Amino acid sequence: MRSAQVKQRRLSEDVADHLERMIREGEFVETEHLPSERELMRHFGVGRPSVREALLRLNQMGLVEVRSGERARVTRPTPQVVIDQLSGSARHMMAAPGGVQDFQNARIFFEVGLARHAARHASEEDLKHLETALEVNRRSIGDLRRFERTDVDFHYVLAEISRNPIFTAIHAALAEWLLEQRRTTLAAGEDQKAYDAHRLIFEAVASRDADRAEAAMREHLEYVARRYTNVVGGVE
Repeated sequence: MRSAQVKQRRLSEDVADHLERMIREGEFVETEHLPSERELMRHFGVGRPSVREALLRLNQMGLVEVRSGERARVTRPTPQVVIDQLSGSARHMMAAPGGVQDFQNARIFFEVGLARHAARHASEEDLKHLETALEVNRRSIGDLRRFERTDVDFHYVLAEISRNPIFTAIHAALAEWLLEQRRTTLAAGEDQKAYDAHRLIFEAVASRDADRAEAAMREHLEYVARRYTNVVGGVE
């Protein structure tokens, strides 16, 4: 490693910043072990607590894996890490007036785009996966817990068609943050309506009709948002 000068603020933050930059610039690559704690202490001129705090911070960012008795190993951040880091802030935002509606609108904006993209770019293999997810969703009608899972899975396959890990991470995050909304809206009889909406989305995607796929997804999610508002507001 090249030498580094650590500024006198919070030493652990400076150590973490230096190591993060070294990982980003390729000095340490995925699956490679970092130097030992003793080597890092000597390199940065800090004590063991600062090194351990820095490694903990990098672990929370998903950049390193820390195991007792072993040197830290460089890893790749996963969608779950993204969700975990943002969940606290997201739930705080949702608790604010209009917060749930803002997230619902974000989901509509995002998934309408996914449906349109899928209609234009899905491969035959993608369509088979989407059809399978739809069939599993159909078979879960009447079992709300199972239907909830297969509902998420159907939408997730649409996100996977993008071949973009950022999109699948965003989908996973929105599904997690809007979980209470999904459970509230999937009351008796609503699982059948949700499946029917999924079927229309699939048919539009399979027909390569981007406009129809967009419209079907928008109608589906706008209905879900309206129903949630009505249930929570005591209209139903």
